[in-house]
Amino acid sequence: MNLMGLFRSPQNELEKGGIKPGSEETGINNTCPHCGALLPISEQWENLNVCTSCGYHFRIGPRERVAYLADEGTFEELDAELISRDLLDFPGYDQKLRNAKLASREKEGVVCGTAEICSEKCALFLMDPNFMMGSMGTVVGEKITRLFEFATERALPVVGFTVSGGARMQEGILSLMQMAKTSGALRRHSDAGNFYLTVLTDPTTGGVTASFAMDGDVIMAEPGATIGFAGARVIEQTIRKKLPQGFQKAEFLLEHGFVDLIVPRPEQKKTIARLLRLHRRGASI
Repeated sequence: MNLMGLFRSPQNELEKGGIKPGSEETGINNTCPHCGALLPISEQWENLNVCTSCGYHFRIGPRERVAYLADEGTFEELDAELISRDLLDFPGYDQKLRNAKLASREKEGVVCGTAEICSEKCALFLMDPNFMMGSMGTVVGEKITRLFEFATERALPVVGFTVSGGARMQEGILSLMQMAKTSGALRRHSDAGNFYLTVLTDPTTGGVTASFAMDGDVIMAEPGATIGFAGARVIEQTIRKKLPQGFQKAEFLLEHGFVDLIVPRPEQKKTIARLLRLHRRGASI
């Protein structure tokens, strides 16, 4: 009986299904990775997983976002049955998908549906940092495309929470194709006169940034979110220049016009509802 590899530790965080930064527990406390403060778990959750000492935003899953964002009982999920398959027989991909499902308790890297936010109805997609860091594969692209098409048919605004390490390399060109597919559906939604709000969370990078993440009519970000296409080291090695400190943070992008506003998580529901109200068809300002 060959036991080689039976007790092998996972090689990296993606293989383990991803981690929640700052989730290391010390007794009944969590440690903030930004300021080092010990946060009682109950206090952290009451503050929507934002550090009460420094305002650091912990990464959270889509269900947690729905809980604080949507009016109670209004969220209705769409296309929940869609799941990824190993289309290219990529080594180890099946295991990564299994690990991601266990880590996130989700079937895929995005949750889509409809909801009401302070009585304002909208279509909603929320990417999951715990499912292979929200990487975009064929199913993620398909679910977001279907959501835009659903919203276009019903003249609904779309609110999208992005978090992603980029396109899913295990699906090759099929993953990269989702950039064009989602952008096409988004354009048809926009041409029909509908509103699209993006909320960029940490991190939003790669092909997601180069497609639907930055195509919103209004682009909102969470404080401290990393936003970019390629990694800082890749850019520096390519252009052979030192880049400004924090040039891929939300605050830098706001200063340079790539982001419209930065809103802390406890204020997001009120702000999103106001934007939906202002952009409602026939709304008077």
